[in-house]
Amino acid sequence: MTAKIKKILVNDFQISIDRNKDEDYISLTDMANAKDGENRAADIIKNWIRNRGTIEFLGTWEMLNNPNFKVVEFDHFKKEAGLPTFVLSVSQWVEQTGAIGIMSKLGKYGGTYAHKDIAFEFGSAISPVFKLYLIKEYQRLKEVESNQFNLEWDVKRILTKANYSIHTDAIKNHILPSLNISKDKEWITYAEEADVLNVALFGCTAKQWKQANPQLALDGKNMRDFASINELTVLSNLEVLNSELIKNKLPKLQRFQYLHKMAIQQKAVLDDNSSMKALKKMSDDTFLNEGKRLND
Repeated sequence: MTAKIKKILVNDFQISIDRNKDEDYISLTDMANAKDGENRAADIIKNWIRNRGTIEFLGTWEMLNNPNFKVVEFDHFKKEAGLPTFVLSVSQWVEQTGAIGIMSKLGKYGGTYAHKDIAFEFGSAISPVFKLYLIKEYQRLKEVESNQFNLEWDVKRILTKANYSIHTDAIKNHILPSLNISKDKEWITYAEEADVLNVALFGCTAKQWKQANPQLALDGKNMRDFASINELTVLSNLEVLNSELIKNKLPKLQRFQYLHKMAIQQKAVLDDNSSMKALKKMSDDTFLNEGKRLND
């Protein structure tokens, strides 16, 4: 199974969901197969899309969500819809109107996929009861993903705080002894070193962030509370890395330049590799088995 494809179990049928440009697209082919078997899925979709009500729904959805939608071509299809001679395929609809709400995919997980809004409408056409079960399982998937994300963020935040102790310990043992400052001024050094990391990763100091976000600052928030999971991962790495650079007595500017370079490289890798964004994801088989248990 590809990283983007997820499956939910609806009345003992697996329905594929493809993540495309941060939007979920549900397999109409799987839905049609669940209703009438694999041999008739293509015909069911073709008959549905040539319906006048479907054309109007699809066109309206595109006008609301797709600035590049070709309205003139849509009007042509709408006029032809309902005539005995009118035939329309998904590929024709997409190619001639520039539609983005529905698409055909090739390969192992190929078939016709549609944005969740359109997929639920298709569900109404083939079976209102099946649609209700589909919505229920889709919502459960979103809840699981949300819980995983929140748990992962909390773990990363805790790890970052733990590594910060390593960072401050290096400052205490390898920077402060060489400075002729009083005990009550030591916090300035800790803050300056924290800002080395902040600027290397976030591009601003803690003070600059507070000035740009005064209300959040009043509420006791800081920039790290709003960092992404990938940013927290990189920050945790930078804290350990900087502590080693401090121990090796590298000058602050040299450390900053190296840390900034590492921050860019590591974040690029994490942002490009979705498998690195989670500490642990529930496997698809586990998710499907849990769905089957709840349906039984």
